[in-house]
Amino acid sequence: MARIIGGIGASHSPTIGFAKDTHKENDPAWAPIFEGFAQVRKWVQDRDIDVLFLIYNDHVTSFYFDHYPFFSMGIDDTYYPADEGGGPRDVPPAKGHLGLSQHIAMAMTADEFDMSFFQGKPVDHGMLSPLSMLGDENGPWPGKVVPLHCGLLQLPIPTPKRMWKFGKSLRKAIESYPEDLNVAIMATGGLSHQVHGERAGFINEEWDNEFLELLEKDPQKLVDMRLAEYVVNGGMEGAEVIMWLIMRGALSDDVRLVHKQTYAPSVTNIATLVFEDLGGEPDQAEIEAYRDHVGYHLAGAETLAGTYPFTHARSHANFRLNSFLHDLIHPEHRERFVNDFDALAAERGLTAEEIDLVKNRKWIEMIHRGVSFFMLEKLAAVIGVSNPEVYAAFRGETLDEFLATRKVPIKYSVAGGDKVKEMDTA
Repeated sequence: MARIIGGIGASHSPTIGFAKDTHKENDPAWAPIFEGFAQVRKWVQDRDIDVLFLIYNDHVTSFYFDHYPFFSMGIDDTYYPADEGGGPRDVPPAKGHLGLSQHIAMAMTADEFDMSFFQGKPVDHGMLSPLSMLGDENGPWPGKVVPLHCGLLQLPIPTPKRMWKFGKSLRKAIESYPEDLNVAIMATGGLSHQVHGERAGFINEEWDNEFLELLEKDPQKLVDMRLAEYVVNGGMEGAEVIMWLIMRGALSDDVRLVHKQTYAPSVTNIATLVFEDLGGEPDQAEIEAYRDHVGYHLAGAETLAGTYPFTHARSHANFRLNSFLHDLIHPEHRERFVNDFDALAAERGLTAEEIDLVKNRKWIEMIHRGVSFFMLEKLAAVIGVSNPEVYAAFRGETLDEFLATRKVPIKYSVAGGDKVKEMDTA
């Protein structure tokens, strides 16, 4: 059974990554940053932490305002450094824990949190600044992560109370995972800072100290505060410390402060914090009941003959192939797909099996493999095949046989423009 060993709080300022990448360890102006993270690193090593559930906010790098979710959790096995404008950092990618992430995804959805999920996206300094500091002279930290991105840079954003409730559900989700894992909850961001407008450069160390004290001893006061109070006290961007309430909410009421440090050299008060969780073992009957709750709504769907639920596991296993077909929505990709398929497939790294499935239009085999039907619908539109022809192939029937089972024998497609007109007259 997975267990929560404790919680970590850490700033994620790009200052941290800059200091590491430019080797400022022995510079007195920068040394306190390294000293604080050394304490976090030591605790993670001493407590044999296997997985970090890492809470961060992206800085409009991989998550842009065209689709900006509140809670988006990573369900990938690898998270590469993002290019934030000057090239990606030269740090190893983080390794994801697929099983735990997929379990938490089901659990949080069962608890009625409106989640979104990501894979194939790089991560920026919000995640990598603190995570890269956990490595030592022997290399990067060897554990795995489950990242949670919180959308905090476009109003409205989740309330402090919503963050707290997320943490409470997260604890149940982690403790109900059957694998034997030591898990720490790592919240990033803050402390006080503002990086825009005439208030840029604002820091309030008195508030930062109060925040950390309340987080340890009276977190309910922080939960009950309005977002505006966080902005007044800690700056507009400093209000991201509400993410630390997810971490504190996931811990038991009884915690022990292991480490606390702040350092305000420039624009952000940089903090590191470690709580050890002193709560008792969860009740096994409650865990079993929660597992039943997590699986309740989908139980049995996987047993329906000819039905293949598109789970996170299937999605991840077939992400490359689904992405290749999804990109048929782009005219330049379509043109190369039709006229230069072999070179395009090689560039995109398709395996011989995947190439055979697509090239030979093995419709039902692609479904069995884990391709989403809605990627096949796009493929069909490109090559001039109607939807009913694909349905017939799934069933092992001719088009006429399939249409004979319909009330009206019609053909249609998602193609547009001249393409759909050509298909209609074919």
